[in-house]
Amino acid sequence: MPDLSLWLEASGALSAVGGLGVAKYRAPRLYWSTVGLPLASARFTWTYSSVMDVCDLTVQPSRLRAFMVRNVAHREVQPVPPKVRRLRGTSTGLRVTLRLPAGLEPADVAAASERLRHAWGVHSVTVVPTKPGFVELRMTGYDVLRRVRMPRRSPKGKGLVVPVALREDGTAFVRDFRQVPHSLTLGANQSGKSMYQRNLVKGLAPLPVAVVGIDCKHGVEQSAYAPRLSALATTPDDADRLLSVLVAEMEARFDLIASHGAADMWELPAKLRPVPLVVLVDEVAELFLTASRKDEERRERLVTSLIRLAQMARAVGIYLEVCGQRFGSELGKGATMLRAQLTGRVVHRVNDKQTAEMGLGDVAPDAVPVATSIPPDRPGLAVAADSSGGWSRIRTPQTTQAEVVAVCREFAHLVPDSLPALDPFRPPVPATPDTDTAPAPVVRPRPVTE
Repeated sequence: MPDLSLWLEASGALSAVGGLGVAKYRAPRLYWSTVGLPLASARFTWTYSSVMDVCDLTVQPSRLRAFMVRNVAHREVQPVPPKVRRLRGTSTGLRVTLRLPAGLEPADVAAASERLRHAWGVHSVTVVPTKPGFVELRMTGYDVLRRVRMPRRSPKGKGLVVPVALREDGTAFVRDFRQVPHSLTLGANQSGKSMYQRNLVKGLAPLPVAVVGIDCKHGVEQSAYAPRLSALATTPDDADRLLSVLVAEMEARFDLIASHGAADMWELPAKLRPVPLVVLVDEVAELFLTASRKDEERRERLVTSLIRLAQMARAVGIYLEVCGQRFGSELGKGATMLRAQLTGRVVHRVNDKQTAEMGLGDVAPDAVPVATSIPPDRPGLAVAADSSGGWSRIRTPQTTQAEVVAVCREFAHLVPDSLPALDPFRPPVPATPDTDTAPAPVVRPRPVTE
C-alpha cells in the first residue's frame, strides 16, 4: 500500500508538471500569471544588484556617500545601481521603473537589454524613457506577438487616436493622427498590409471623422467599407478629381483658420471646427504609373496634389495613410519628396532589402535588418518607426473583412454631411442581404490575408 500511494503521488506530480508544460505553450498568458510572474519577480528581486553590476549599469558613489559608508556604516564602498522606484506585474510581463544615478543614461540601459533579458529569464526587455532621470523596463514573459490579444484599456489621447496593433512590449501601437499626421505602410503581397488597414478602418469607424478611400484596384478592398466612407475613388481618373477636391477643401479650411486668427484647426471653437478627414490610399504606385501622354499629365496633377496635402494639410485636419508594396525613386518625379512628408512608417515583410530601406532607412536605419528578417508564416508582423529614430516590432490582430463591414454599417450614421464637395464621390452602399430569403452562403476556405 505505501508503494501504491507513493506511485500515485509521483504520478500526480508528473501530471501537474506536464500540465504546466502544456499551458506554457497553449495558454501562455495563464501560465505567466500563475507561474511565470511569481518566479520572475523573485528572480529579479534576488539578483537585481548583481545583474546591474555585471551589465555595467552601476556608477561609483559620490564622495559624500563614500565617506559616510566608510566612516559611519563601516562598510566597504560598493558601486551604485539604479534605484527601483516601482515594480508591478501585468498579464504579459513585468514593469519596473528605475531612477538613474548621475553618470547613466537611458541609452546605456537600452544597450544592455539583451543581457538583462537572459539574466532574468524573460522573453524581451524594452527600455522606455519616461521623464528625465527615469526609465521603465517593460519585460514580457512570453512572445505576445505569437497570438495577438489587444489590451483591454485603449490608450487615450487628444483628437484621433486609434489602436491598430500590439507592440512586442505588450502595449498597444496606436495611430495618433495629431502626433503623426501622415504615414506610409509598405509590404509584399500576403504580408499583412490589408489586415493593418482593416484594423485602422475598424478603429476610425466609431470616431467623428470623415474617411476617404482611394483604391485604384477597382475598389476590391475598400468598396466593402462603403457604408462608412465619405468618398471613394477606384480609378486614377477618379483619384485625380477627388484629390483636386481635397486640395480645394484644404485651402477653404486655411481661409477659415486665418479669418479667426488661429494657428491650426484645433484652435477654432468647437462649433466652427471642420470635421477631421483621413485619406486612405491603397497601392499608391498605381497613381504613379503612366502609359500615354495623357496619363503623364494626370500623374503630374496627382503627385502635386498628394505632395501639397502632405506638406500643409496637417494644420487643417486632413491626414494621409498611404500603402504600397514599394515606394521610392523608381516611381518617378515627386515620389521621394512625398515619402519625406510621411513621417510615420510601418514596414511588413518585404522581398528585398531596398524596400525596407525605402521605408526605414531615413528614419530608423537600425530597424532595416529586422524588417528583412520577418518570416513569411507570420502575416501582420511589422516594424513601426517614427521620425525620432525609435522603432518597435508590432503585429495586427486577425480581423476579417466581415467584421470590419459590420462595424462600418453600425456607425454609418456618423458619415458627416458637412462635406458637400465629396457627395459626387460617395460610394453606393450595398443592401444588407435578407437572411430569411437569401440562399445559403457557399463555404470557402478562408483566404490568406495580404
